[in-house]
Amino acid sequence: MRNIPVFTTMRSRLTLLALFALAAVFAAGCAVNPATGKREFTLVTPAQEAAIGREGFNAVATEYGVYDDAALAAYVDSVGRKVARASEQPDLPWKFTLLDDAAVNAFAMPGGYIYVTRGLLAHMQSEAQLAGVLGHEIGHVTARHSARQITQQQLAGLGLGIAAAVSPTFRRYGSAAEQGLGLLMLKYSRDDESQADELGVRYSSVSGYDPREIPGTYRTLQRIAERAGQSLPQYMSTHPDPGQRAERTTGLAAKAAAGRANMVIRQRGFLEHVRGLVYGENPRYGWFDGRKFYHPVLGLEMMFPAGWQTQHTHSALTAAATDKAGIMQMTLARDAAGRSPGDYLVALTTEGKVAGSRGAAETLGNWPAWVGTLTVPSTSTAQSTIVAAWIRITPDLMLQVLGRGSAPGDANEKAVLAAVRSITTLTDPAKGMVQPSRIRLQNAPAAGEFQALWSGFGGALVPAEEGAIVNGLELGEQVMKGQWIKLVDKVKKP
Repeated sequence: MRNIPVFTTMRSRLTLLALFALAAVFAAGCAVNPATGKREFTLVTPAQEAAIGREGFNAVATEYGVYDDAALAAYVDSVGRKVARASEQPDLPWKFTLLDDAAVNAFAMPGGYIYVTRGLLAHMQSEAQLAGVLGHEIGHVTARHSARQITQQQLAGLGLGIAAAVSPTFRRYGSAAEQGLGLLMLKYSRDDESQADELGVRYSSVSGYDPREIPGTYRTLQRIAERAGQSLPQYMSTHPDPGQRAERTTGLAAKAAAGRANMVIRQRGFLEHVRGLVYGENPRYGWFDGRKFYHPVLGLEMMFPAGWQTQHTHSALTAAATDKAGIMQMTLARDAAGRSPGDYLVALTTEGKVAGSRGAAETLGNWPAWVGTLTVPSTSTAQSTIVAAWIRITPDLMLQVLGRGSAPGDANEKAVLAAVRSITTLTDPAKGMVQPSRIRLQNAPAAGEFQALWSGFGGALVPAEEGAIVNGLELGEQVMKGQWIKLVDKVKKP
């Protein structure tokens, strides 16, 4: 593949981004930051922020999945809206969404779109902690930190449009949604994080919550990181230094709570809401037993190449050889037209998305499929060859598998084809009935150290150290008789 056309294309994009930045200077210019009242230079208007958040919602929901519990989702939204009313922008169309993701994470998108994962919710101990996290993310919105990121990127000539141009993930969505997803890959500055911490403490305390619960969240995040042997857990990829932030927010919270009475913590009410919450990875959406992958909801199983590394998210399953010379990804393509896999390929060819194909109709399990290789446009003068398969799972769902080796016909390409042809109907009832772990509540039967009590609860529980983190307690910490404890059972697989 020649490099000149790629360079020319990229240079053209950079030129367009530069022109866009110049145009935006006149369109946006200086604006007043709602959280600080100061005038700031920005290339992003409030209307553009609203569009990024609004269009990015469907993209985030697709990538991470929305947790299927209307009552819990409404509870999170109600707490978020209460805290948002204490901000400088109470009239934004605030939307607080609970994501079906095991990662301990929370993030914000412009325009008032706030996301919290069930993984983070499982590690909280009170409604006041939830209010503190949501207040922090609200602070990122009101202080227009994302707008600052976009402005800096555009001024540097490295606009998010470049990421969209080279990433298949971004190309699935519109430009505003692409920017929203792209923002998730950028890190806030330490100043932005410090400001969001201050605003989160202010917003939660003004709305009546006890901000002294907030530092406990950062201590939990630090323990998760240390237990995983990492410097920072996934949640903290854009939120650095949890230990220092626990210390800093302790001081901020003490000042905010001074002289206030009857501040809300609401621990038992919070625990009642998270009773039954799915904990950890949900095997209903796919699980591995060695190289074998099972998907109970879709009712399929398949075998992946030996030695390949896999990553499973809500929207995609990716596998790659250790040397990255071979890679494959499985996703779902929604096709309400109910076309056969062959007809679906014809439509892609007609639309110019496929330049040529070599393959045939097959049957995988009980499903009609098309398996073969495609040539697809990759630059203005070059094409690339990939392995492709489409399997009609239901009248409106098509399973799509795309992959490649380092060269047509090599061992890695053959491994991808072998994995595709291993797809079949899941027939073992035991494999299809695996259920996720869930949080259950139990009163401590007696006073004592947490570790001893945990061992005495019986059952196949997660390790005591993990249980202590989930409960915001130390292994040797004293627990009172009758105190509620969050128990988590291990997933039982056949």
